[in-house]
Amino acid sequence: MKLIRPLVAKLQPYVPGEQPKISGLVKLNTNENPYPPAPAVLTAVKAAVDDRFRLYPNPVAQSLREKLARLHGCEPENIIAGNGSDELLAMLVRCFADPAPAGAQAKVPASAVVQFLRPCYSLYPVLVAIHGAAANAVPLGADFSLPRVAELRRGGEWNFKAALTFITTPNAPSGRGYASADLEAICQAQRGVVVLDEAYVDFARENALALALKYPNVIVARTFSKAYSLCFQRIGYCVGAKPLIEALHKIRDSYNVNGLGQVAAEATLENLPYYRANFKKIIATRERLTQKLGELGFETHPSQTNFILVRPPRFPAKQWLEKLREQKVLVRWFKDPAVTDFLRISIGSEAQADALLKAARRIMR
Repeated sequence: MKLIRPLVAKLQPYVPGEQPKISGLVKLNTNENPYPPAPAVLTAVKAAVDDRFRLYPNPVAQSLREKLARLHGCEPENIIAGNGSDELLAMLVRCFADPAPAGAQAKVPASAVVQFLRPCYSLYPVLVAIHGAAANAVPLGADFSLPRVAELRRGGEWNFKAALTFITTPNAPSGRGYASADLEAICQAQRGVVVLDEAYVDFARENALALALKYPNVIVARTFSKAYSLCFQRIGYCVGAKPLIEALHKIRDSYNVNGLGQVAAEATLENLPYYRANFKKIIATRERLTQKLGELGFETHPSQTNFILVRPPRFPAKQWLEKLREQKVLVRWFKDPAVTDFLRISIGSEAQADALLKAARRIMR
């Protein structure tokens, strides 16, 4: 008797960035914010360490959703909170896509198709495989640009009837930003649900949140991890039309957002000027690091995120990964053929950027 489902036995799990097991490493591999939460956030979390620990938190993160609704000019019913945006991405697949029919010869209906543009967040194909849906991966332009609707129609690979479409904007791992007008054209053309994954939007020139409140088939996903220094607490949320959000609530785990996380996220929203100042510092470091690496011979791509994608000189990217690690600097390398020649480097503090540049110069010598 087999105890494990064949689908699960064949799965290739998502591989997160390396978490250091030794001290002294410069960690530029998981796109964390180099600056701590606002002091008031830490104070609020410490104050919440009390008798509440024996109680369940608010099951729908009501207070947090009300604050987010005021920020985004919508109603709490347009918002659902999750255990990081990753939980919500998994819920989106389960909620809007059917499992694909069994059998190699079975025709896959559009209701079982989840599509995305490659390269993309490497969790998407894992979530699709877990659910047993059919993945439709369509390549971005050679410069990681977003194809126009006419190009997608000519190419023939894109499925305009797909049950669910993920678009990472700005893109990961390239860092390229996309214009809201171009995103809107795709949203208008799609029959199914479109998810605009804006995990890095606070470092970009524009956002597409208005599309989630304009179109009945569009959802924007966001997180408090990347820009708001709350990776440890795992808080994310989605904004969209009420019927879509109501459907997601039906499959949400009870008490899916922990109480301290709710406290931290609410306090974050009360201290936005602090974080906006940090965004400016990260963007300035990003531009300086891009320039300095370019001077060393790295091929750099314009970024609207808190990381940059670079093609290193002289040695293959994987070899650079290993050489930098020997210099106690962690960056990210992907096996995906679309980006296997590149390294993804998180934007850290000025001191961390200097440590990376120093290590790169030493390797070049």
